[in-house]
Amino acid sequence: MNQPAPILLSSSIAQLKGPIVVFGASGFIGANLFEQLFRVRERHGSADVYALTHDATKAWRLKLLDAPAENIVHCDILSTTSVKDVFERIQPKTVFNLAAYGAYSKQKNVGLTYETNVLGTVNILENCTSDMVYIHAGSSSEYGFNCTAPKETDPVEPNSHYAVSKVSAAYTLEYYARVHQLNTLNLRLYSIYGGWEEPDRLIPRLVEENRKGSLPPLVSPDISRDFVYVDDCVGAFVQAALRVNPTIRGRSYNIATGQKTTMRELVEVARQTFGLSQEPVWGSMGNRAWDLSDWYGDPAAAATDLGWTATTSLSEGLRQTADWQRSHHYEERVIPAFQTPTLNPVITPIIACYKDAQAIPFMYERLVTMFNQIKVRYEIIFVNDNSPDNTDEVLDAICARDPNVIAIKHSRNFGSQSAFLSGMEIATGDAVVLMDGDLQDPPEVIPQFVEKWQQGYDVVYGVRVQREMAPHVHFFYKQFYRLFKRTAYIDIPVDAGDFSIIDRKVVRELVSLPETEQFLRGLRAWVGFKQTGVDYVRPERMFGVSTNNWTKNIGWAKKAIFSFSFAPLELMTYAGFVLTGLSMLGVVWQIISRLFNFDPNTPYGISTVIVLVMFFGGINLLGISFLGEYISKIFEETKKRPKFIRTMVRKGDRVYKTAAEIGTLVEQRKSK
Repeated sequence: MNQPAPILLSSSIAQLKGPIVVFGASGFIGANLFEQLFRVRERHGSADVYALTHDATKAWRLKLLDAPAENIVHCDILSTTSVKDVFERIQPKTVFNLAAYGAYSKQKNVGLTYETNVLGTVNILENCTSDMVYIHAGSSSEYGFNCTAPKETDPVEPNSHYAVSKVSAAYTLEYYARVHQLNTLNLRLYSIYGGWEEPDRLIPRLVEENRKGSLPPLVSPDISRDFVYVDDCVGAFVQAALRVNPTIRGRSYNIATGQKTTMRELVEVARQTFGLSQEPVWGSMGNRAWDLSDWYGDPAAAATDLGWTATTSLSEGLRQTADWQRSHHYEERVIPAFQTPTLNPVITPIIACYKDAQAIPFMYERLVTMFNQIKVRYEIIFVNDNSPDNTDEVLDAICARDPNVIAIKHSRNFGSQSAFLSGMEIATGDAVVLMDGDLQDPPEVIPQFVEKWQQGYDVVYGVRVQREMAPHVHFFYKQFYRLFKRTAYIDIPVDAGDFSIIDRKVVRELVSLPETEQFLRGLRAWVGFKQTGVDYVRPERMFGVSTNNWTKNIGWAKKAIFSFSFAPLELMTYAGFVLTGLSMLGVVWQIISRLFNFDPNTPYGISTVIVLVMFFGGINLLGISFLGEYISKIFEETKKRPKFIRTMVRKGDRVYKTAAEIGTLVEQRKSK
């Protein structure tokens, strides 16, 4: 039978075994498949369709779809733990895998192409069982040079890394079907087009330009494609899931119209459909390396085994695409979303941990809950600053559960400032949040940070309007911040600690600063950019006692003042002038009083000398100590020692222990 009309397609979707998961649901075809499956199943009272996505920069479709947060699951298919966790939690019966990398010219990472398309597929198949259905999105690129109406039994001749990886995935499916009796099928998709396609692709640009009465830049008129409307493609996935059986499982099927359409024919159909009179200018855009003149498929096997044929004509497909783009305000909503990844940002909390093992699980749960509520992707970095407790074991357990968590361990205790910098160097988020691991920086304040950040502020810091501590201690903290602000040579916000959200461009500047001993809340103000504060109440530690004491607090005060203030030196200069003047006046007074003997009570003797010597000696010693503080900072900076030493970095299942491995990881993440 032919591909069902919309009403029959809805009936077919309702027949699928649930729950249903769609890997790669943030992509063009994946978003269409998820949307149609979810809407139909929801109408039938079973919202058991889950969109799985990993790349936040492409999740703008899911955000604009406004699907329930509980139906959008973040999964890294390169992590066996992440995939296993999804299968254990959702227990799907129907699996659609549309996750892929390398299909577009801008996706140039060869290693990631093979990892995503082959290893990612293996990770999913390893969790499938014989009572599940697995439908895979293959590609017509698998045929490569043999691209003229090939049958599925014809040899594949891949002509790119992407094509080779997709062929490898197809053979992998066949292996699992034969050896493990999995119900798998590979759909070799031809040129799919329609709603939610990237706005810089051929059909969306052609439709948009036609709506404006013009044509986009064009390649050679003889380049051909086999264009399949996306609703027909969705129908193919549904039919494949319903029709897979032991006699055909493991096979590949061409999802094509069987009709060769050249660029000249495509433009002519578009001109007739939209009533455009402008003549095309051929060759105004260069041909791409993979553009071939006879690229179309043979869908006979799909019609026979799956009961599927494409029913939407090219003219009707273009018209429906234009209607979709008009109804979705394509230029106003989709294009900004496509160009601006901050519509679905990645936030990276960096947590400095020292004797915080008990608090870390609570910190993680509260962070994840908060990020899910505000529908924001996250990457959490815990920095174990050589804590003497069982922080390592706690972080290992969290990393094993969540591939979005990174654990860093230092060779010794370098301090919270170095811990923050260590995490900032590895972070790939659009913004980072600096937090202490003792839960005195409440995760529930972060949504206010994010709101201000999205309004255009580059730095949003927390202002401690109240501390849950002894009143006299709170008083001394407040007075120090006010003294620091008055003496510093930059504008330092009062009552603002490290707790803050910092935009990625500011993070780059902070990480690049050469200072060995860093005081981040001062440097954060020094680098400038647009900044504001958010008031919050700083609670007491949830567990244990603070590692701070009066000695450490005095050390923090000295670090702040001697790093961002010349007031001590200026004070000694003024004191020197004043005391020198007073000394000269005292000498003059002594001489005059002796000569004229009008003050017989003028003191003289050893006691006066001792007092004056001790006084001026104390002043000299104080001045020398101030100079010593500044000189010690100069001495420390000249050593150029590293700010920290990492002994281990863990992300999901991957553990990096050697300096070479960690260095390579840092460089890779810096380039993102």
